[in-house]
Amino acid sequence: MNRPGAATGRWDAAVTVTAALGAAAALNVAFPAGAVVSGISVAASGIVPGIAGWSVARRRPRLITPADRVTLVRVVLIGVLTAAVVLVFAGAMPARTWTVLVIAACAAVLDAADGWVARRSNGGSGAGARLDAEADAAALLVLSALLAFTVGWWVLLIGLLRYAFALGTRLRRAWRQQLPYSGARRVVAGVQAAVVVVGLGPVVPVPLAAGSAAVALAVLLWSFGRDVVWLEQTQDWRQDP
Repeated sequence: MNRPGAATGRWDAAVTVTAALGAAAALNVAFPAGAVVSGISVAASGIVPGIAGWSVARRRPRLITPADRVTLVRVVLIGVLTAAVVLVFAGAMPARTWTVLVIAACAAVLDAADGWVARRSNGGSGAGARLDAEADAAALLVLSALLAFTVGWWVLLIGLLRYAFALGTRLRRAWRQQLPYSGARRVVAGVQAAVVVVGLGPVVPVPLAAGSAAVALAVLLWSFGRDVVWLEQTQDWRQDP
């Protein structure tokens, strides 16, 4: 007999993917791009929700908390923003629209809300924290891609650094250590999200969006650099690199 938690996990995963695909289809109706581009756009919207849904469905135990569901709603919005990247790339949608700004702003609000819900419901978990962290990384990458159409492709570094660090952990044992808590790191992460979201505003001057993103990238490089130095200096020198 299947446990209720397992069924719930699969149900939440299915709803997340279906909602993202449906919302992306609606976005393609609002910004028609032809059958091929629309198909690619809708399919792309399911990538992040599909990965998130898969991770939720395979949990042991398969328990879904209220905070997880808030994060999954954010994942749906990330999927829609991914669909927007395809539409903008195809020229079917302006690089900066109020539609994208509102979706991005809602995702940012939900990013703050899931932590609050976790604390209020006492439902935080390691799996939930990992889901939230991966959603953060995916959101920053997708938002950076959208902003890149306006300020230049260099801004993608804001979204790619998290994944570059993850790759580094595969190559360097020292980087696999647990980093100590850092309030500055949390502030830097919040600044990145705020800068890319605001930069997508249609009324924000392009030079201001580009300048703010450049400063945010510099701060992010400093934050990652500081962490890498700490990891290298505190590694167990008895281990091979």
